[in-house]
Formats: sequence, structure tokens, C-alpha cells
Amino acid sequence: MAVSSGKQQQTQTSSTAHKARIVVFAAAAIVVLAILSAFAWPGWAVRHVPEPMDVPTAVASAKPTIDAKALPANASELLKAMPEHVSNFARTDAQATDEWDASSPLEEYRLVYSTGDEAKDVQVVVGQWASEEEALTQYNALTKLLEGDEIAAGSVKVNGANTGAYVVNADKGDDAKEVAVWRNNTVCVRLSGPKSSVDTVFKLFPL
Repeated sequence: MAVSSGKQQQTQTSSTAHKARIVVFAAAAIVVLAILSAFAWPGWAVRHVPEPMDVPTAVASAKPTIDAKALPANASELLKAMPEHVSNFARTDAQATDEWDASSPLEEYRLVYSTGDEAKDVQVVVGQWASEEEALTQYNALTKLLEGDEIAAGSVKVNGANTGAYVVNADKGDDAKEVAVWRNNTVCVRLSGPKSSVDTVFKLFPL
């Protein structure tokens, strides 16, 4: 009887161990499937990293054929940061604006970059806020207004560190036009105009 009882205990122990192994294998399989699903399911675990926007050498080396408009003697540091020219586009206007006053910027300006052909002009609005949080709030508000198809998006980097983000969208009402919005620390910029013009100025704008 003792031998029979021992065999029963061995059988029960072996059965319990077998069930435990099955549970472990099943759990491992679930984990593996979860990991595989995470990387296969669109928009989950894997995020798309936008490709860098190439700048053709010919565009980068182009020179403007018209003179830039001089800034006022009392121009702020932000306004002074606006380049005289970007590729073959010259700064032809720079005025204070109140377009973004609702978000309480420290200062804001509207500028025009032109080749001399008004049909190719790029309109620029730039503003600066007291904190990155305020600038981020404005950036989010501006991007929510974009209704056309997204063309490009990514991070703004300075010396390898993320300092903001950018997005380029087609103009909803005119596929031949684009709008580019980006934030760099406490500054927000919006460019709008013909697609080819915005592409050129956006890719080379130093701010």
C-alpha cells in the first residue's frame, strides 16, 4: 500500500510539473505575440521617423536679385535674427503685427521674402513668448488650424538636442500652396506661400 501511495504522489507531482510547464510556455508565447504585435500594429510601439528634408546645392547657393529692406535702428534681437535673404529670396518687408496677440507674445512680426516676383512671395509670421510652455501652446494652436494634407513633420534640433517641432502641410484651398509651422524653444514661426517658395525658404531659414 505504501508503494502504491508513493507512485500516486509521484504521478501527481509529475502531472503538476507538466501543467506548470504548459502554463509557463503559454505565458511566454503570449509575451512573444504581444511584442510582435506591438511592432506590426500600425501606430503602436513603432513611430515613423521623418526623413531629413534635402536641400539642393543649387538652391542653397542661389543669390537674391533684389535688395533686402533694412531693419529699423531699434530692431529687437528677434527681428535682427530674421535673415536679409534666404537663397534667392530677399526680405522685402518687416512690420509689427497683432495676429497672435491672444496668446500674449512678447513680440511678433510679419515679414515678406521675395524674388521680385510677387506671385512667388513667402509670408512669414514670427513671435516670441516668455516660456517654452507658452510657445508650445501657440505651436499646438497653429498646427490645429492646418487642414491640408501633411507633407512633412519632425523635430527641430539644435546641436543634437530637441528644441521643438515642425510640420509642413498643403494649403487646403490650393494644392499649389503650402504652410510650414515650427517652434524653436520660445519662438514660433509660420511660413505660407507657393509650394516651391515655401520649400526653399523653410529648408534654409536659420531660426
